[in-house]
Amino acid sequence: MAADQPTILATSGGFRAGRRTHLEFHRLAHHAVELSGVHGRKPRLCHVGTAAGDQRWFNADISEAGRVAGWEVSHLNLFTMPPTTDLAGFVGEHDVVWVGGGSVANLLAVWAVHDLGPVLRAAWQDGVVLGGVSAGSICWFVGGSTDSFGPELRVVTNGLAFLPYGNGVHYDSEAARRPTIHAAVASGVLPVTHCTDDGAGLVYFGTELVEAVSERTTGGAYVVTREGSSATAQEEPLDTRRL
Repeated sequence: MAADQPTILATSGGFRAGRRTHLEFHRLAHHAVELSGVHGRKPRLCHVGTAAGDQRWFNADISEAGRVAGWEVSHLNLFTMPPTTDLAGFVGEHDVVWVGGGSVANLLAVWAVHDLGPVLRAAWQDGVVLGGVSAGSICWFVGGSTDSFGPELRVVTNGLAFLPYGNGVHYDSEAARRPTIHAAVASGVLPVTHCTDDGAGLVYFGTELVEAVSERTTGGAYVVTREGSSATAQEEPLDTRRL
């Protein structure tokens, strides 16, 4: 079973504190599984922790969260080496790829070394739902704002660009995120940019934004565009469905 069209869920969420475990998958991650269309067996989720350095302790937390959810979870670790020479086969046997947060700059560099971009594009086109949080959201776009280089935000523009937009994450919880995105769009460094508050996600079929959703009762999503010759940014909120 696969999604009936290329699908991405780009988020600023997906996890919550567990009742008996450190972490549980929150509604956004469950929505990614729903979008995959899997039924009649346990969903298969591939967790990619490159942005945080493939921390084994965090992998263990994700595996526990998968057990609680009733999913089969595996990990695509690139440190110290990939788990197989057949990365396309490894990724393609899953229903969802969920990319964790951390340093998007480091993630993109390591993925480039292992030529993972074409593998992920092929999986996406074959119906594997691509999703993730923070760095695991920005990576699917042209680029976005990041603290990969230090506490002062910078903008990366070497994302995989499966989606031809910029991306802003943690829009309501980190004060510098909004002005950094506005400046990047106004100057033309980023194209039209889609942004999420914490707990919100954006669903894309192909490259079309079809819905904004949230696992929280507050917060939402936004589109930031450049206003013609004035070189200013204009922000519009999106209708957001509560999961």
